[in-house]
Amino acid sequence: MWENNSHVSFLLTGFPGLETSHSWISVPFVLVYTSVLFGNGTLLFLIKADHNLHEPMYYFLAMLAATDLGLTLTTMPTVLGVLWLDHREIETGACFSQAYFIHSLSFVESGILLAMAYDRFVAIRNPLRYTSILTNARVMKMGLGVLMRGFVSVIPPIMPLYFFPYCRSHILSHAFCLHQDVIKLACADITFNRLYPVVLVGLIFVVDSLMILISYVLILKSVLGIASREERVKAFNTCVSHICCVLVFYVTVIGLSLIHRFGNQVPHIVHLIMSYVYFLFPPLMNPIIYSAKTRQIRNGLLRLFTIHRVGA
Repeated sequence: MWENNSHVSFLLTGFPGLETSHSWISVPFVLVYTSVLFGNGTLLFLIKADHNLHEPMYYFLAMLAATDLGLTLTTMPTVLGVLWLDHREIETGACFSQAYFIHSLSFVESGILLAMAYDRFVAIRNPLRYTSILTNARVMKMGLGVLMRGFVSVIPPIMPLYFFPYCRSHILSHAFCLHQDVIKLACADITFNRLYPVVLVGLIFVVDSLMILISYVLILKSVLGIASREERVKAFNTCVSHICCVLVFYVTVIGLSLIHRFGNQVPHIVHLIMSYVYFLFPPLMNPIIYSAKTRQIRNGLLRLFTIHRVGA
């Protein structure tokens, strides 16, 4: 079975019916991809270079930026290949690897957002013990745990893809590979591959979002217990950026899930657009949100660009 599948390839799909306009459609994609690479790359460089940002909150932000970069770099080559060069063919190994990284990094992002919620919880509930609780070693362990959870949990449904026979149409419905797309083309018992992802999404996205919600209920309780109004505002402002990023991520997750679950009568183009929104909107918005809402990031950017301007 392996020998047969090693010679199988799939065909990616751009925007059906709009093939002649793919070069124009690629323009906003290039702009968004460039913005994502610049925004998240700048955040990573800033956090590494600016010693004022060597704190747990910004380490988690660096993890978020790296995850967004990884997700973008995973999808960008095939999307632009289809739109620019009409290069639709993708080998099975490359396809399954792309699906693995796309799904893994999505789960990693959810875990990082949960870790960031815990960071804000500790900062507001135990400000005097913040640095002793969230030591560099503990932050690294949390980051490693989030990575392991995301990358290990996706192995079980991805591995069988290499051994399934594919006797149906080899045309995928996106310009990148997704697990749910590939299994529709398999001529085998895919019961495990249908059920496992549902359970996994429930255990990760649902549980993470509930724990984030509980964290903010406790944070709100603590903030309301602060006597000074100025201190309450200051404490809440430290959470605004993270709340915005959580909303951006989970609103797109819920929107995409609803479209897939109840959108049978919705035009296919809407499914495509929602998929791209899910993969591109959070990586685009996260650095913008933190740059606009976090004073330390703004000050760091000013120092960074002022130094470069003076140096020039």
